[in-house]
Amino acid sequence: MLHHLLAKTAPPPDGVMFIAYQRAEGVDAYVRAVAGATPMQIVEIERQGVQGIFIKDLSKRMDLSASRIFAILGVPKATAEKKAAAGEWVAGSGGQAAVGMIKLLGIAQAIADNSTAAQAEGFDAAKWLGQWIERPQPALGGRKPADLIDTPTGVEVVARLLGSIESGAYQ
Repeated sequence: MLHHLLAKTAPPPDGVMFIAYQRAEGVDAYVRAVAGATPMQIVEIERQGVQGIFIKDLSKRMDLSASRIFAILGVPKATAEKKAAAGEWVAGSGGQAAVGMIKLLGIAQAIADNSTAAQAEGFDAAKWLGQWIERPQPALGGRKPADLIDTPTGVEVVARLLGSIESGAYQ
């Protein structure tokens, strides 16, 4: 499946294969591909950004409104809608925030995949993450994780919090 997600056109000059979202493969497949990407592939994704349609598909997968996901990522609604309709990419800080959300979703999926709990069977990590990021967290001073995802440092803070949930260190 991963070979379908590797872009066949215009690889970066150093020969690193770029991982592109393929709508037919779905959000979960793209998240898994990015989670397994090399650091150089991640750099290329961060530079290129993500397709506007991916953000819309991500909002559906996480059970968040498109308007809300655009706000979380710091992408103006009109810009995001236009880019999605035109098949264009969202780059810059909004694209990097989307990559951050992909990383967080990858962490949530890995937590579910690694769990031996009976409840983990059939667990929908994307919908869970969509709900969890909207709830104030004491470890974040009462802030919602969604309020931090628009910056790389905020993504790292939220990623650490997710990691502490997996380890059982966060109650």
